[in-house]
Amino acid sequence: MTEPLADQVLQKLGEARALYYRLLLVVALAGSGKTSALQAVSALTSAPLLNVNLELSRRMLDLPERRRALQLPRLLQDPLRLLQKISRYKTIVAAWPGEVVDPDVACGREDTRRTTPDAGRYLTYAAADHPEDRRYPIRDVLVVSPGGLSGRQG
Repeated sequence: MTEPLADQVLQKLGEARALYYRLLLVVALAGSGKTSALQAVSALTSAPLLNVNLELSRRMLDLPERRRALQLPRLLQDPLRLLQKISRYKTIVAAWPGEVVDPDVACGREDTRRTTPDAGRYLTYAAADHPEDRRYPIRDVLVVSPGGLSGRQG
């Protein structure tokens, strides 16, 4: 049985603080309990919980409709790099709406010649057919997942 997600996050916070990018991603698909876990962590640590979608919406309301369409893609075109940039000097725990994919395992062939256990794995962002779909090689990212994948990636 895997540990509750909030407990996994709390255990990894110290490790995140020691990284170049102080970024801990809670990676899971919608409906997996990411928000509940982050709310529990926020309550236990007294750290603020920020809903980025809500904040962006509030800020976009101040712009004329025509400018919204121009600003939003620029702000969110690369969500992982944006999170890494702001986590350089602050520890950030973020919900990541995707999954960790291992192409070898998905194809039924585990590569035993890998130099690191996470070589070849990548993070997805959004569904494969979605316009915002992104794939990132896992490097310099700390990951916690309700499926039990937890640890330093890359």
